[in-house]
Amino acid sequence: MHTTHHLTVAQALVRFLARQYTERDGRKQRLIDSCWGIFGHGNVAGIGQALVEHGTGPDAELPFHQGRNEQAMVHAAVGFARQRNRLAAQAVTTSIGPGATNLVTGAALATINRLPVLLLPGDTFATRPADPVLQQLEHPGAGDISVNDTLRPVSRWFDRITRPEALVPAALGAMRVLADPVETGAVTLALPQDVQAEAYDWPAAFFAPRVWRVPRPAPDAAALAAVAEAVRAAARPLLIAGGGVHHSEADDALRALADATGIPVATTQAGKGALRHDHPCEVGGIGHTGTAVANELARRADLVIGVGTRWTDFTTASGTLFAEPGVRFVGLTIAPADAHKMGALPLVADARAGLEALTAALAGHRVDPAYAAEYAAGRERWAKVTAAAFTPRDDGDRPTQTQVIGALDAVVGDEDIVINAAGSLPGDLHKLWRARSPRQYHLEYGYSCMGYEIPAAIGVHLAEPGRPVWALVGDGTYLMMPTELVTAVQEGAPIKLVLVQNHGYASIGGLSEATGAERFGTAYRFRAPDGSYTGDPLPVDLAANAASLGVTVLRAETCGELRAALATARAETGPVCVYVETDPATTAPPAEAWWDVPVAATAARPAAARARADYERHSAARRRHL
Repeated sequence: MHTTHHLTVAQALVRFLARQYTERDGRKQRLIDSCWGIFGHGNVAGIGQALVEHGTGPDAELPFHQGRNEQAMVHAAVGFARQRNRLAAQAVTTSIGPGATNLVTGAALATINRLPVLLLPGDTFATRPADPVLQQLEHPGAGDISVNDTLRPVSRWFDRITRPEALVPAALGAMRVLADPVETGAVTLALPQDVQAEAYDWPAAFFAPRVWRVPRPAPDAAALAAVAEAVRAAARPLLIAGGGVHHSEADDALRALADATGIPVATTQAGKGALRHDHPCEVGGIGHTGTAVANELARRADLVIGVGTRWTDFTTASGTLFAEPGVRFVGLTIAPADAHKMGALPLVADARAGLEALTAALAGHRVDPAYAAEYAAGRERWAKVTAAAFTPRDDGDRPTQTQVIGALDAVVGDEDIVINAAGSLPGDLHKLWRARSPRQYHLEYGYSCMGYEIPAAIGVHLAEPGRPVWALVGDGTYLMMPTELVTAVQEGAPIKLVLVQNHGYASIGGLSEATGAERFGTAYRFRAPDGSYTGDPLPVDLAANAASLGVTVLRAETCGELRAALATARAETGPVCVYVETDPATTAPPAEAWWDVPVAATAARPAAARARADYERHSAARRRHL
C-alpha cells in the first residue's frame, strides 16, 4: 500500500523543496535554503499560505525573507548562490502580472552568470473561470500565453504547472538543472493561482530526502596529454582564471600549479582573487579593464590557458588582445561549449580536478627564468601605478574614485567581501583591487546590472553571516534600486554601503565621449538654456535618502574623513552607509586594451568623425581565433 499525503500543490512544493540537498566532496547542504517573496493575488493564497502552513521564522521548513522589489530579490538570491559556490540556492515567489515580469532582468543575470535561482511566479488561472482575469495578457493568436512566457528565453528550465500531478516531473527536472554546474541558471516554475490552491494525494516518495551529487569529472587522458605537451612546448604561456575556479573551489589547485610551474596567472572579473594579489605569479586583471602587465603578457603569449572562463569580449579585448601570430589556446572547463571556444585544445573537466591533473602531468616543468623575471618586473611597475592611484596628495582633499578604493583597501581584512556590478567602478576595481582571499572580490560582470549590489550584499550576508560585506554603489545605480536597504534594516543585516556621488553615469559618459556621442544624456544636471543637460548638478541628497530608509549614514568630505568613516562602518553591527562625493578628476590608469563599441560610420560632427577613425584603427587588429 502506497502512503500518500493530501496537500495543495503549493504545500507539496514547499515540503518537496525543504528536502532537497546537494553533496560535493562529502559535504551535504540544502539545495533550496530559503524563499524570498512579495505577495499578491497570484501567490498569496497558494505559496503564501503554504509557507505559513509549514512554519514561520528561521526554523520553518522553508525559511522566508520579505523583499521590496522582485528584481532585487533575484539579485539577493544570486549573491547567495555565488557565495555558496552554486551548491545552494534560494527561491523567489511573486504574484502574477508585473510581479512576474519584474523577474526577467534578474533571471537573465542569473542565467548569464550561470548561477542557480528558483523562480516561482504566480500565473493566471489554468481553469479560466473568467477570461480575461486581472493582469492577464490577451494574445489574439494564442490563448495559453501569459506574461510568464517572457521568462522562457532567460531561464535554463521553464515549466507551467497546469495540473497538480505535473508538479512531480517538473520539480524533479528543476532540481536537476539547478544542481548541474554546466546547465545551471534561472529555473522557472510558473504556478497558475488556481492550481496552487488545488489539493491532491501525493506519493510519500515525492517528499523523501533527495541528494543531488555534484561530481568532479576528471579530464580525458589523451586530451590531458595533448595539453601538457602544448604547455611544455610554450615559451610564453599565460593562464587566465575565470569564475569557474571559484565555483569549483579550485583556488588551492591553481596556486599549486603556479608554484610548480611559474606560469603567470591573469584573472577575469569573475576569477579575480583566485590567487592572492601578492602571489608572485599573479599579474592582475586581463582584457579591457586589465593591468598593463597582464595585457602585455597576453599580446606576446604563445599559449593561453583559460580555466573556467567563457572568453567574453572584455577578456579578449573584442578579439584584439592575443596578437602573437601562432598563439594557441587551451580551454579547461566543465562546460564543453566553453572548452571549444577560441579554437582551443579542449580539456573538459571540473576546474579543480583538471588543474590537479595538469600539475601532475607537468611535473618537473617550469617556465624560463627570464620570462619569470620579466613578469615579476611588470608586477613591480604595476604596484607603483596602484599606489599612485590610491594615494591622495593631501588628506584634506576631496577623494577621487580610485582614492575611495584605496581608502577601502586600507581598511578591509582578508575576510571582507567587496561587491560591485556596474558603472566606472568595475574597471577601476579590476585594475587596482588587491584581493586577499578567494571570495573577497564579488563583481557581477556577466550582465553588469545596475541595482545588483545592495540586494546581492544581503544575499552574501545570508550565505556567510560572519563576514563583513561591502556594496560599492555609484549614484546612478543607487537611484535605480535602493529599496532593499529597508530589507537590510528589517533583518539587521550589517551590510556596508559605500555610496559614491559623481553626478551621473561616469562610465557611460566616458564611453560616450570616446565614441563621438559627446557625453549626451549621461550627466545628472539641470537643463541649460540650449536644452542640454549641462546646467548645475541636481540638488539631490542621497545620504538623506538612505537615512530615511533606516540606515546609519556617515558623511565623508575629505580623504581623511573617508578613512575614518570606513573604519567606523566596518565596526557597525547594523546596515551603514558611507556617503562620499568624489572629485571628478581621473586618477585611474587608462584602459590597456580595446573594447568594441561600434561608432557611427558617417557623421557631420567632428567628434564622431574622429571617433570613427580611431575605431577603424583598432578594429583592424581584430582576429578570429580558429
